[in-house]
Amino acid sequence: MITTSDGLSLDCVRHEGGPETVVLVHGITADLDENGLFTTLAPRLAAAGFMVLRFSFRGHGRSDGRPRDMTIAGELADLRAVVDSVGGPVSVVASSFGAVSTTLSLASLPVREVVLWQPVLDLRRTFLEPELPRGRALYSDRTSLTDRGFLDIEGRFELGGALFEEFARLDPQAAFLTSEVPALVVHGSADEHVSHDIARETAFARPETSWHALAGVGHGFGEAAEEAIEVTVRWLSLPHSED
Repeated sequence: MITTSDGLSLDCVRHEGGPETVVLVHGITADLDENGLFTTLAPRLAAAGFMVLRFSFRGHGRSDGRPRDMTIAGELADLRAVVDSVGGPVSVVASSFGAVSTTLSLASLPVREVVLWQPVLDLRRTFLEPELPRGRALYSDRTSLTDRGFLDIEGRFELGGALFEEFARLDPQAAFLTSEVPALVVHGSADEHVSHDIARETAFARPETSWHALAGVGHGFGEAAEEAIEVTVRWLSLPHSED
């Protein structure tokens, strides 16, 4: 377990492999397994010579906290606690909503390089004014935020009102664009939940950024998971400069 600055315990798993550490940052409603993607990626990275640390954010998995109380501010504190526990610079692989806390932390945490899988970079266009079918189905009707104080996501997770207030004022895309940390962005071209176009435009507008599209692939990567993992391990194994 890792303890945060506000006293919460975060579930974590370490995979020994080498001196350099890669932190795996999962998406919203998921946990340190990232629906099986991280349980596959972690041993591959360990075999490539990395120590890997994966964890569950507060309100997720076996970590402390209720889902409805989860906020981006809380996830920023969680990520800081995890990176601090390593005691040195880290690389990060962040999936989906995990890209929010990751990009917002690039200016303040010792991150050597970052891989963003299917990243949420525009909170307004993903959650507040969702443009894609899956987002419209999940987030367009927010009546329960007023009636119950949270939005129920298919009985799997509860998004609280404070989180939606953060969606209106935080800008992970801007934070990513102003950072000079070397990056790889991997995204499915048929993602029905998080915009492939926003990710592509952002990656192309940013120096020191590699782009890898998964043709015809939706959110979660599906049968293209092996390709996403392979390109990630290969990219992290290469030297990158931070100019």
